[in-house]
Amino acid sequence: MIEYTMVPEEYLPLAQVQSTEEGELLTKQNVVGVALGTKWSNGVDTGDKAITVLVDTKMPLDMLHEEDRVPASFGDTPTDVQEVGVLQAGRALTAPVENGAAHAVLDEPQLQAPLLRPGDLAREQAGPFALAKRFRPAYGGLSVGHFKITAGTIATAVYDASAFPGKPQAYYILSNNHVLANSNNAAIGDPILQPGPFDGGALTADVIARLSRFVPIKFRQPGQPVPLNFVDAAIAQGQFNDLDRQIFWIGYLRGVNSSPTIGMTVQKTGRTTNWTTGQIRNINATVDVNYGNGQVARFAQQLLTTDISAGGDSGSLVADLGANAVGLLFAGSPVVTVLNRIALVQALLGIRVYP
Repeated sequence: MIEYTMVPEEYLPLAQVQSTEEGELLTKQNVVGVALGTKWSNGVDTGDKAITVLVDTKMPLDMLHEEDRVPASFGDTPTDVQEVGVLQAGRALTAPVENGAAHAVLDEPQLQAPLLRPGDLAREQAGPFALAKRFRPAYGGLSVGHFKITAGTIATAVYDASAFPGKPQAYYILSNNHVLANSNNAAIGDPILQPGPFDGGALTADVIARLSRFVPIKFRQPGQPVPLNFVDAAIAQGQFNDLDRQIFWIGYLRGVNSSPTIGMTVQKTGRTTNWTTGQIRNINATVDVNYGNGQVARFAQQLLTTDISAGGDSGSLVADLGANAVGLLFAGSPVVTVLNRIALVQALLGIRVYP
């Protein structure tokens, strides 16, 4: 059952239609998600509210069985079919290149990489992978990862919600489950590297934190009811002096935006694509996300933006232009990026991203 507590009042009637119809819609061929959005016609947003049906590939109607066709409307509520491709978490990475050679993924400890600080980047040529290096203190936007994965992105530094107001007893890095907890396959206390292993991070020189807790991802199982997920999120405890709450090129968060709207411009800084901006296209999205090796997980109450990410950006903190936290980036395609709502991330991990 869809909860309506995070849906703007003007979209509540559509959310009720979505709740009634999305189960059947998600059984149709090529359908990978259902969301609330607006109607698009010939590439132009009409502004009319609609149920958005996300498909991996748009096909001519005469190639679809009758039962796989999406209705043009549900009563007075129009539908809008949008082609988004396959939604994936942990998309393939391209290696950073230095001196014409890609970084190798090292299994053995290596000499500690040169220590960089924020100001050092100003003296380097701008380009992708600028944040796929070792920094101390570590802050939002940098490469990070469980020691058995490739690499993702630090969202920001956080602390336990129970410690506000009060004296926090621990400080953490926030990112995705699939970045810090190896998609449920990690143990509490496992080492987290900055930069991530794919970017040359090594045991033991580059351990920045240790896995503290994560929200398990519930994957679909054949013949079983499809479980719902709400976040792909985890935290890892580090030393206070090794963590910084600023996000590169965004700065320190100024608040939390719990009511993001369709059309809102957002920004993020990530390990692969640096600083990017986009717009929220859909809210209250229920989507099926691929994790590789045949694993698929269904997520509800998600936000969809225009394409603002690439492989390795998973874990980025997405904010509005006022530097208020909006969501945690965790999946996408060449067309859209998928975010967990930050309010759900905070609630399910028991943390605060601000103040």
